[in-house]
Amino acid sequence: MHPTLDLLKGIEFPPIARTRLETLQVNLGYRCNQSCLHCHVAAGPTRTEAMSRQTVDTVLAFLALHKIHALDLTGGAPELNAHFRFLVRSARALGVQVIDRCNLTILEELGQEGLGAFLAENQVAVVASLPCHLEENVDRQRGKGVFASSLRGLQRLNALGYGREGSGLPLDLVFNPQGPVLPPPQQELEAVYKRELRERHGIEFNRLLTLANMPIQRFGSLLVSNGQFAPYMDLLKSAHRDASLEGVMCRRLISIDWQGYAYDCDFNQMLDIPLILGQRQRPHLSDLLHEDMTGHPIQVAGHCHGCTAGQGSSCQGALND
Repeated sequence: MHPTLDLLKGIEFPPIARTRLETLQVNLGYRCNQSCLHCHVAAGPTRTEAMSRQTVDTVLAFLALHKIHALDLTGGAPELNAHFRFLVRSARALGVQVIDRCNLTILEELGQEGLGAFLAENQVAVVASLPCHLEENVDRQRGKGVFASSLRGLQRLNALGYGREGSGLPLDLVFNPQGPVLPPPQQELEAVYKRELRERHGIEFNRLLTLANMPIQRFGSLLVSNGQFAPYMDLLKSAHRDASLEGVMCRRLISIDWQGYAYDCDFNQMLDIPLILGQRQRPHLSDLLHEDMTGHPIQVAGHCHGCTAGQGSSCQGALND
């Protein structure tokens, strides 16, 4: 795999700083039942990294002390962590909104038969990966049979109330482009997704979130191999909008890796660019239990243009109309 950090360090990005912390994004480990080409985590079935119960307890302590609004769980497939359900129940008991970044096919994995019902019972918001509404495109990016399995997962969630108006069970889908291009306008693509999934498969969902592919990990390596890294970065830089700087996720979020170390965002985590707080160059979440990070600078590099290009891109989708 070609590393891209050295290439990204030389690309300027406007300085930004933190506002009030609202979301704790936690990577529970890199094990996944899929190995997607665009995955910025390089997750897969053979990965063994997983968050321990001790670190999970620190996460819960941090949520309580900082009165965090949302716990955003990622992986890999976060559901494969042995402490996933304990963490969800405990966070909900604290009144924290829990978001599960679900790849949908996990719902059919052995041992996960009751996962959908568990998520609904605990009113977990589901953000589900579906990079296209067409089978050929999804299977090309994520593996043969993934589209059909994803549809069955969506239908299972719909049957539990997810994506249904008034259910209180939000179901959002995530779109990633197939290659080194910007995602199309989110509202227009959402309308297409809703029409196609409803008419062809009887599937309902709440929102479509469009995310730009980040020039890191597998996707970044593919860009370098194909001689597309520089053109893609030129595209991101040329589409930069200062208006997106206010809404980028890192201003209100910190990202925690499976060992408990803190980063400004999930992408910095994958590039091993740690959050810096005073003299602490690699703080652990346990070091931040009593820290107010408001106003602290955020570590930036060239990949940050992926969050400000075009409509902008964040964990909650486009930033601008």
